[in-house]
Amino acid sequence: MSKDLIPLATADISTFARNLNRHLASGRTPPSHLEMLNHLARASGFRNYQHLRAAHAAQARVEAAPEPTADFKLIEKTLHQFDTQGRLIRWPGKRQVQELALWAMWARLPAETPMEERDVNGALNLVHLFEDAALLRRSLIGMGLLQRNLDGSDYRRTEQRPPPEAQALIREVSQRRKP
Repeated sequence: MSKDLIPLATADISTFARNLNRHLASGRTPPSHLEMLNHLARASGFRNYQHLRAAHAAQARVEAAPEPTADFKLIEKTLHQFDTQGRLIRWPGKRQVQELALWAMWARLPAETPMEERDVNGALNLVHLFEDAALLRRSLIGMGLLQRNLDGSDYRRTEQRPPPEAQALIREVSQRRKP
């Protein structure tokens, strides 16, 4: 057996104890070491001990993965599209600059708040200077950053983690907004 330390956490100890008791009550003799590991793993929501080990190993690999680096040249190009107040001056000509600029627009929309079309337009009009909120709204929907009902009555920002370039741009644009 492996000597790797594998933490076991449970959200509800009562459910864990109930599941463990049910698994232990099914046999007449005391369980072997491996059977006990399987019972503990099942009680905490895994299929068996190997599933618990595999999940822990996958989590360790994901946490150890290097953070992707940002394309600072693209961030700089996109940042030139914003004024000193953090407003988009003009609609960029290049698609990748447009998409990155849309992340900055997305960040200015309220999170987890249903909005009507006029609310979205109002929020977008505050962050751009070329008077085309419909273009921005449609582009945000097209990129999957904004969702709406089929009848267009309810808009909602799609919550997701921005890519590294977008995170850096959002940070820079928000610093420009500060007096």
